[in-house]
Amino acid sequence: MIKNGHHAASEQRDDAGQPRGSSGCSPEKRKRVVRLWCDGCYDMVHYGHSNQLRQAKAMGDYLVVGVHTDAEISKHKGPPVFTQEERYKMVRAIKWVDEMIEGAPYVTTLETLDKYNCDFCVHGDDITLTVDGKDTYEEVKREGRYRECKRTQGVSTTDLVGRMLLMTKTHHSNMDNPDYQQHTDNFGKGPKGHSPWTGVSQFLQTSQKIIQFASGKEPQPGDTIIYVAGAFDLFHIGHVDFLEMVYKQAERPYVIVGLHFDQEVNRYKGKNYPIMNIHERTLSVLACRYVSEVVIGAPYAVGKDLLDHFKVDLVCHGKTEVIPDKDASDPYAEAKKRGIFKTIDSGNNLTTDDIVQRIIENRLQFEARNQKKEAKEMAMIEAMKRREQQEQSEGVAQSEGVAH
Repeated sequence: MIKNGHHAASEQRDDAGQPRGSSGCSPEKRKRVVRLWCDGCYDMVHYGHSNQLRQAKAMGDYLVVGVHTDAEISKHKGPPVFTQEERYKMVRAIKWVDEMIEGAPYVTTLETLDKYNCDFCVHGDDITLTVDGKDTYEEVKREGRYRECKRTQGVSTTDLVGRMLLMTKTHHSNMDNPDYQQHTDNFGKGPKGHSPWTGVSQFLQTSQKIIQFASGKEPQPGDTIIYVAGAFDLFHIGHVDFLEMVYKQAERPYVIVGLHFDQEVNRYKGKNYPIMNIHERTLSVLACRYVSEVVIGAPYAVGKDLLDHFKVDLVCHGKTEVIPDKDASDPYAEAKKRGIFKTIDSGNNLTTDDIVQRIIENRLQFEARNQKKEAKEMAMIEAMKRREQQEQSEGVAQSEGVAH
């Protein structure tokens, strides 16, 4: 298991500022490992999922994550974008996950928690419903074995699918384009504000969030410093396979990922890429267990200054085409001159383009799925409101009866 800097024993509090684990117990009980359970589809894993798992991990010591099968997801929500094998691998790559369970049941029961020896189940503060509209966490909530963490604002699988369905727009290509102007005018202005680069993101980056995701570990003597660069947009299984292969290039690897700014990515990717902005891509990459550090807004050319500054031993690039820099030069010329450049074949050819194609080919299915999910959630909210009103009116009637 790869250790991460932020799993140090000093991290004693969760996001809500509550003492972690069973700190209210006697010293003997406190030594017991607190095991936590999270489960989900983890389809199109994004930094929102990673943040949920980070928060869950901070509530205890050992995090077990259950991932549903394709059949279960199709039954309750509609077909997933990624296969179960792809989703299993993505979850295993998140650095806060200690153990991953394949084919976890869609409804979380006490039986599941007991089977994997977990004290609590942790879920985000959004509603998860079965195909017949029941709360999937009803049983564990009733028994007091449910904990909640904050949902990450500004991102969801539904939101990302929405961004990909906007792929026909070309608001990157022309700064004078009225569509682009509309985005920039709206940027950051309340709930309808759209990022000019990613269309719909409401995510606001803070230094605290980066600190929470970063390992905080500096390279040690004897580490091999490996540098890779790219967009790492919609961080996916192709990226994970590549970074895992990069990680295996040395006995003690320290992998630095250089992320290009949105405008740079758009220069060489075109269309309305990137789908995720630089802040979102930073967190997505930092959550990967094979990554030690991220350079936010790395220069496109991997030049002398960068290589000397980070004391880079090896520069890696995948099998994808190397796009020349603006001046038509090879961005890896300096690394090649030094004899430290290596092309890595991860055995996975999946690209961000392929994922977008998967979504667009099935756009009607995914749009229908999203509408179904929204309708179900609205029905649940209405039912909860009615229940509250009923309880209030019963309370009023009782108090009036006492008065008489």
